[in-house]
Amino acid sequence: MKIQRTYFVKSDENGMATVIFIALLAIMMILVVANGRALFQLRRETQLLEQKQIKRLAGSQTNVVAGVSLPENNESR
Repeated sequence: MKIQRTYFVKSDENGMATVIFIALLAIMMILVVANGRALFQLRRETQLLEQKQIKRLAGSQTNVVAGVSLPENNESR
């Protein structure tokens, strides 16, 4: 008993599915690389912003108590 190959999968359909799969895989890899690059740039930008804020806030400390001298009252009560 011979089984005819035409009942299973045609070679054209199999080749087209492979091409579509490779194209989708390539698109996904491009998106992964683009997202990785964007994350790297965002991380670098936040580090630069943090350094600028540290420099800005290091000079002006608002919680420091200033030495205030009160006038002495020499009058006796």
